[in-house]
Amino acid sequence: MSQPDTKQRILNAAEELFAVHSFHATSLRAITQQAGVNLASVNYHFGSKDALLDAVIKRRLEPLNARRSELLDEVERMAEASSQPPEIRAVWRAFVEPTLLLRKTDAGAEYFITLVGRALAEPHGAEMSIFLKQMGSLMFRFFEMSCSALPSIPRQLLFWRMHFAIGSFSHLMRSNEQSPLLPEGVSNTVDMESLIEMLLDYTVAGLEAPQ
Repeated sequence: MSQPDTKQRILNAAEELFAVHSFHATSLRAITQQAGVNLASVNYHFGSKDALLDAVIKRRLEPLNARRSELLDEVERMAEASSQPPEIRAVWRAFVEPTLLLRKTDAGAEYFITLVGRALAEPHGAEMSIFLKQMGSLMFRFFEMSCSALPSIPRQLLFWRMHFAIGSFSHLMRSNEQSPLLPEGVSNTVDMESLIEMLLDYTVAGLEAPQ
């Protein structure tokens, strides 16, 4: 198997260190040491630490969002074919499932999931600013499709319910390590497919709750 080139080594190192220590707490020196490159390589390929963060997020988010868009297209086609509103569980599945299944692709994907969770938890951080820049148009589409799926729920109320639901999703992404505090008779070993279904059960129940 070929070794990653210099640019990929830098991206891999930055992804891990930004996820574990945060963007602001990670120095370029730490990234170059982990990647086994010199500082000039970072400047050559990315130009700045902010640009490096942008590249780290874009590397995985662009294909991830492309997959989400494909799934939303499919939900829309099914709704049109049946002359029914989009199905809310299918809309949300298109959002959460590709992200959580990403964990199965390679070891570095786990760091990206953690990094996104950190971005969502720190609304004024550099991670969130770059994440929103790349997510904006898809999030608006996601909101409008959720409104179409639940026409009886006022848009303002649905906005806040979605805000709460994304908070739960964010918590799940940040909590990679299993909790050491477990009640008697409870296991923290859950396969990813079951975890997705539990999250969708919880989310849809909150979105559809009576007013």
